[in-house]
This record gives sequence, C-alpha cells and structure tokens, in this order.
Amino acid sequence: MRRLGYTLLFYLLLPLMFMRLWRRGASLPAYRQRWAERLGLSLGARPHKPVLWFHTVSVGEFIAAKGIIGHYLEREDLEILITTTTPTGSERVHAAFEGRVLHCYLPYDLPGALRRFLKHFQPQAFVCLETELWPNLLHACASRDIPVILANARLSEKSAAGYRRFKGLTRGMLSAITEAAIQNSEDAQRFIELGLPETRCHVSGNIKFDLKLSDALIAEARQLHTQLSDHDQHTVWIAASTHKGEDELILDAFLTLRETHPNTRLLLVPRHPERFDSVVALSESRGSVQGLTVHRRSLYAGEPFDILVGDTMGELLLLLGASDIAFIGGSLVDNGGHNYIEPAAWAMPILSGPSTFNFREIAAELIQQEALTLVSGADALAEQVARLSAAPQAAAAMGARAKQVAERNRGASLRLFTLIDRHLKPQSD
Repeated sequence: MRRLGYTLLFYLLLPLMFMRLWRRGASLPAYRQRWAERLGLSLGARPHKPVLWFHTVSVGEFIAAKGIIGHYLEREDLEILITTTTPTGSERVHAAFEGRVLHCYLPYDLPGALRRFLKHFQPQAFVCLETELWPNLLHACASRDIPVILANARLSEKSAAGYRRFKGLTRGMLSAITEAAIQNSEDAQRFIELGLPETRCHVSGNIKFDLKLSDALIAEARQLHTQLSDHDQHTVWIAASTHKGEDELILDAFLTLRETHPNTRLLLVPRHPERFDSVVALSESRGSVQGLTVHRRSLYAGEPFDILVGDTMGELLLLLGASDIAFIGGSLVDNGGHNYIEPAAWAMPILSGPSTFNFREIAAELIQQEALTLVSGADALAEQVARLSAAPQAAAAMGARAKQVAERNRGASLRLFTLIDRHLKPQSD
C-alpha cells in the first residue's frame, strides 16, 4: 500500500517534473530533449545479446564506473546498457563509449515506464552506482528475477535519517537488492539498520581509488601545465567542482592572495555547466577590482590570464593534473564535498572546506596523513594557498602523502567484479 501511495503521488507530480526539465532547459537545452525516454519510450534498437545494465546518475558516477564498464565491454557475449539521469552524464557516455554501448535516460519511477523499459532491454543483471534507490524500479527488477547489485554504495547519516522517515518504502527497496558493495563499515551498518540483510552487505572499499592515469593523459597534463604556468613562472591553483555560494568566497580568497603572491593563477571550475556563464560574469566583475584578466577554458589559446574559468565538460581530471594546488568544492557550502581521490592520484596538496560528509572516511584518512587541510572561509583559504605556494617542497611532500593514501586503498574494483560475475552466465568458449 505504501508503494501504491508513492506511485499515485508520482503520477500527480509528473507535470511538475516536466516543467522542471523545461525550466532547466533554459540554461542547458538538452534538458528539453528526449523526454520520451523518461517514459520508457523511443529506446532505440533492441539488443541482440544478453544485457548487463549499469545506472550512473550523472558525471561523477559515470567516471567512477568507467573502468568497471570497460572491463565488461571486453566480453563479446554481452551488450552493455548505460542509463543516466542528466544530460551531462549522457554526454560523457557518448564521448567515452559512442557506438560501443546501449544508452538512454533512466525512465521515471512509474510502473508503466519501467515495464516498457525492462521488456525492451531484458537485462541479465542491474548494477546501480552508489545509492540511487527507487521503489518501483527495484520492485520491477525483483518481480522479474533481475539481480540488483548496488555498487560503490555509500550512506551518510543525513541520508539514512531521510530513509528512516519512510521505513515502509525503504525496507521494501532494500529487500530487492541482491548484493551491495559498500564503501566502508559505517555505511554498511546504516544499510543493515534500515533493513538490508547483513548477508548481502559486502564492505569492498571505494572504486574511485582504482583510478588509472594513462600515459597519454599524464603527457597532456604536463604540456597544459607548462602553458598555464607560463613555464613554471606562476603557481596554478585549481578550485574544482564549485557550487553556488562558493565562487564568491574563492574569488575573495584569490584577490587577497594576489596582493602578496601576484604570480598565482586561478583555475575556477564550476560543478554544473548551467552555471558556466554566471561564474564567468562573476569572475569578470570581481576581477575588475584589481584589473585581472579572465578567460574561458573553451576559448583559451595560451594567452596570459589571472583567472581561467573551466567551462568545458569531461576535462576535470586533466585540469587537476595541470595544476599545482587543489581546492575541492562543495565543501564551503553544506554539500558534503566532492572527489578527493582524483587530486590525490595526481599527488597534489589538497584543500577543502569543512563539509566533507560525502567522502567522510577518505577525508579523515587524508587529514590524518597530513595530505588534506580544511579551511573555514576565504581568509583561511588564501592563507593556505599562500603557504603552499611559498613552500613548493612542503607542497610536494603533502601531495606525495595524498598519493600514498590513494594507492593504499586500491582493489575495490576487483571485489566488485566478483560480486557481479556471480550473477552473469559464464562465457561460452
């Protein structure tokens, strides 16, 4: 009955959801396209082989899953289906695997849309990245005997409190999960307390630690760093994955920093593409106080700059590798922070605001190893960037400790392969 009530409410809210897509399309037109897919329609050609289905909500989840997906693409007896929720996630799928995978948006959590979707693709197994739990989706999989593997799962106390408010729905969803590869023991305990059977919980670590930097990417990053730093004449500070409300603080910190460290350049990379233009405008407005030069990464051709706004998609890993000091956004606002593992893999000194609950365990280990420093605001941020800029050897040592943390935590992907393989038919010789 609880799921029925949820479904009726979802149908009532459906017009508002399409209105929201239309509004978001004002800044990102792709939100106004492919609406039929969200209703389980116009899904493209039917597969000719058994399907392994991965759901990655958006860019971050897709990047985390890219290596896992690539592993299964090597199997000739499978077709890979990737669903996303956002246009930016869809764009990354096409850029990485165009022509090699099936792809569409995940349908809304409505029985009819899901029935059409599952009938069309008939997946052999469903791998859901992180914690994208939908009652009707999981019920539909369970009723069709489709194994559900929750991969790289995490559950903060804040999220767990939200699920507790809907215990009836939550228990039903968790009972449909076949296996859960959970990042750490604390999150696993929260899943168990919410109703996931303990026998289905596997603490397997974070697959993001298994990031591999290719030789080609390393060479490209070095070349870009030479350009951005003007042959090491400037320190390049990247503020990555920033949110609304943080950019002002970062620009305040940069203006303060430039008074004593004029050879520092800022690479400011907003988290969401719909904010690119507004961040450029904000940077130009704030920078005009000191006569600073602002450029867009999408138009950048090697000119001198003071602030470069990263207004491209799919380049964050490259931009991190081309920088000297990293600040990770979503942390000076109460958003829980973003991926600290990527700068750690590049052996970078890392700074963050105090909100780190999305990566709590990783942040704690990096702090313990003196590889991550938390700052509370613009003044503290400027002070720490100045400290690292003035002491390159100390900055390099901090980055080396970060890389050691990343390397020590590798191996989650292999453990996840074992869980997925349990539910796939063996390859034929």
